[in-house]
Amino acid sequence: MVRYAQVIHIRPERLAVYRQLHMAVWPAVLAKIRECNMCNYTIFLQGDHTLWAYFEYVGDDFEADMAKMAADPMTQEWWAICSPMQKPVAEAVPGENWHNLKKLVPIQA
Repeated sequence: MVRYAQVIHIRPERLAVYRQLHMAVWPAVLAKIRECNMCNYTIFLQGDHTLWAYFEYVGDDFEADMAKMAADPMTQEWWAICSPMQKPVAEAVPGENWHNLKKLVPIQA
């Protein structure tokens, strides 16, 4: 299992709509997340403009699973709705939406 943490900004004026959408994520999108070996996917809000995501990847080919997710029509539709509400953080590389954070310390609890 590999843990991932990501960060992105949410446009404050879109926060209420974003939150409403995520209170009822489409079942097909949730199914694709599970099919792509992502578990414990959680999004946290800091203030009114920063989103932090955490998930655990339990598969054996992250890139292939992420490509499968990106190719899914329902996921593409979901992203088309959500992406305009978001804004990459300054540290994001070109083309990166959610910015992957680097693990600082591998704590085992």
